[in-house]
Parts: sequence; C-alpha cells; structure tokens
Amino acid sequence: MNKKLYRNTDDKMIAGVCAGIADYFGIDKTIIRLIWAILAVCSISALFWVYIICWIVIPADDNIIDN
Repeated sequence: MNKKLYRNTDDKMIAGVCAGIADYFGIDKTIIRLIWAILAVCSISALFWVYIICWIVIPADDNIIDN
C-alpha cells in the first residue's frame, strides 16, 4: 500500500495539516491537535512557521480516492 501525506480538507480546523498527519499515521485527529497545541505554547514562533510551511508544502487531498 502506497500511503501519501495530504492535508485533509474535509475534516479541517484551520488548514487540515493536523488532520492529514493523523490520517497518515492512522491515529485520532484530536491527539495530533492537542500535541500541536501543547508544543505551540512551548515554542510559539517556531511552531507557527512550521505549520505555515506544512500548509504550503503538503498538498490538499481534493477528495482523492485511492484505488
């Protein structure tokens, strides 16, 4: 099986980055969002830029269906 990392635009809160990462690793989206939020409190500026870069680099899923 060929897994690809996409931003999940169907289950997004901001850009779908956390939802896409959770889908890729097969874990709950809430866990990734909580981890991201906790880390953001610890390093505000660095994680903000990482999220923006992920938003730009990770392609949106655009409802792609894998065969």
